[in-house]
Amino acid sequence: MSQAVPIAVSVVVPVYNEEDSLALLGQRLHTVLAGLGRSYEIVLVDDGSTDGTWAQLQTLARTMPHLRAIRFRRNFGQTAAMSAGFEAARGDAVITLDADLQNDPADIPLLLARMDQGCDVVSGWRQHRQDPLLNRRLPSMIANALISKITGVRLHDYGCTLKAYRREVIQGIRLYGEMHRFIPALASWVGGRIEEVPVHHHARQFGASKYGLGRTFRVVLDLFTVKFLLRYSAGPMQLFGKIGASFGVPGLLMLLIMIAGNLGYHLGWHNMAEDLVKRPFWIMTAFLLIFLGVQFVSMGLLAELQIRTYHESQNKPTYVIRETLESAC
Repeated sequence: MSQAVPIAVSVVVPVYNEEDSLALLGQRLHTVLAGLGRSYEIVLVDDGSTDGTWAQLQTLARTMPHLRAIRFRRNFGQTAAMSAGFEAARGDAVITLDADLQNDPADIPLLLARMDQGCDVVSGWRQHRQDPLLNRRLPSMIANALISKITGVRLHDYGCTLKAYRREVIQGIRLYGEMHRFIPALASWVGGRIEEVPVHHHARQFGASKYGLGRTFRVVLDLFTVKFLLRYSAGPMQLFGKIGASFGVPGLLMLLIMIAGNLGYHLGWHNMAEDLVKRPFWIMTAFLLIFLGVQFVSMGLLAELQIRTYHESQNKPTYVIRETLESAC
């Protein structure tokens, strides 16, 4: 049986209602990739399009070499389309870009050249972004600053889909929600070397934008998930225990003060202790804080059990090995 020829580069493109741009996209991708001198494939994932996108993909599959098309039964979102593309990709390097031609396929060699220098993730930076300021660029700048601050992986443009990934870095990453934009941060957790390079960005020629301000809110929510995965996935009690202590310790101190005040009241120190004993605010607040502290600690214990079940049921290690050397002696 003949072995499959290794593929050097896989290009993954999520597609949703982009029938007008696909022919030109395919042509430009083929021109750029054929000039690399490397084996390649193009994986186009139709995320439940409702226009003539699938018909266009069928035409491309008949006329273009090294192309595969995947069709979802309905619209699952860009993250799901990206995940399906990663699962199907066979190349050592995986390139992602949008289908609307705002990303320039001509930048692919630039990303691969930087990857050849030892990078594991090369992220595009749209320095001269051709999008409206108020509803696109401004929210994006705020989100980029927030993501960089919370994850510790500082990039100017998390939202740029044009990125290059080394296969071994992304093959163990599972994506949900809007988490495709956080892949560089998730890659840093497994020790990936991440760099950013300026890339071209063109004004939209085809279709309409699928992004809005509502999506920014979903991204912020997913950011909390990413922060938890990066810092506390191996020990969630470290997070829930700290939160529980921040509630429980003040509650215990208030309770001790009330006990001391009650003893002082019975010993005749009325002026010092009367307010503490007679005000229900102290009693209610103290027991509420203690209750919240116990709740968060309990959540931490349950999360610890869940994390252990997750790792042990899948035989999933809590570490990632880059390489192994063995003595020749």
